[in-house]
Amino acid sequence: MDKKEPIFIEGYKHIAYQQESFSEKDMLVKSQNFYDFMDKRRSVREFSNKSVPKEVIENIIKAASTAPSGAHKQPWTFCVVSNPKIKSKIRAAAEKEEVESYENRMSDSWLKDLAPLGTDMNKPFLEIAPYLIIAFKKAFDYDKKGEKTNNYYVNESVGIACGMLITAIHNAGLVTLTHTPSPMKFLSKILNRPDNERPFLLLPVGYAKETVYVPNIKRKKIENISEFYE
Repeated sequence: MDKKEPIFIEGYKHIAYQQESFSEKDMLVKSQNFYDFMDKRRSVREFSNKSVPKEVIENIIKAASTAPSGAHKQPWTFCVVSNPKIKSKIRAAAEKEEVESYENRMSDSWLKDLAPLGTDMNKPFLEIAPYLIIAFKKAFDYDKKGEKTNNYYVNESVGIACGMLITAIHNAGLVTLTHTPSPMKFLSKILNRPDNERPFLLLPVGYAKETVYVPNIKRKKIENISEFYE
């Protein structure tokens, strides 16, 4: 029997998994190169309004959708906003929440921690960036009869997908930042999302402004973020 032929487990079709293998030397080079590439990623808050092909955004979202999810439910919807009027509504609503957060919700220690990053309650990037991608998590789904069906590990699944989304954005030569105005219910209202979806993360996406400065952050060393049990 050809090992690549599909088989059935518990009545469900399974296909042979195929992935290119590399020598240990090549794995080391590839993993180092990928780390070096990702280490250049930064959260950028100053965007160019230069247009980005829609197909690029579609590919980025498709890459994010390859993320693993609980029982393969894929409990996410990525809403892509390029309409200027809708972006303006989102900015106005987001800044209203940000004012409340900076003036009343955030503790002194939180504000102190944010100070080196240069963030504030003004979010012009929500209008300047050519695209806003809003990730919604699907708390549950509906079947064809309109009855509720369960999703599993929703936060974990959508979080992984968003991480892959950010990686895909960087890989495409674009920039983004994770924007999480709290609360975010206004996004559901503005975008008229169904009752089973909850806003999870807002990502402006586009090119960086021609000259832009970012904080000179240092990442934790490997020994500070891992434990190896050998």
